[in-house]
Amino acid sequence: MSIVKINALTVSPEMRETLEKRFAARAGSVENSDGFEWFELLRPVDGTDQYLVYTRWRSEEDFTKWMSTSMRGPGAHGAQGAGGGAAGAAGTSEGGAERPKPAASDSALWSFEVVQQTAPKS
Repeated sequence: MSIVKINALTVSPEMRETLEKRFAARAGSVENSDGFEWFELLRPVDGTDQYLVYTRWRSEEDFTKWMSTSMRGPGAHGAQGAGGGAAGAAGTSEGGAERPKPAASDSALWSFEVVQQTAPKS
């Protein structure tokens, strides 16, 4: 069965719009990856400062391959936000341009196996 990766990103209120814009700008960057099944960016509504980045993959190997591929090249950052990711890594890219300040102050990557699932009947 599938695996789920959830990245919990700690984002201050003043950086929320920045984070959401960065993810919107990356729309389409993961959908054609081998083994990719689903993505959601979840905005907190209950007073927490943690966004959740939910991705679902056919296998751990597919996720690992995507992460290693997405982290290559100037300005190429994994949408998971791990190690900077779409949260925006600070520093200098290979082209020498300054990268934007991270939108998230912290992140934690959680991994799960899908054991059971239900979908609406059509």
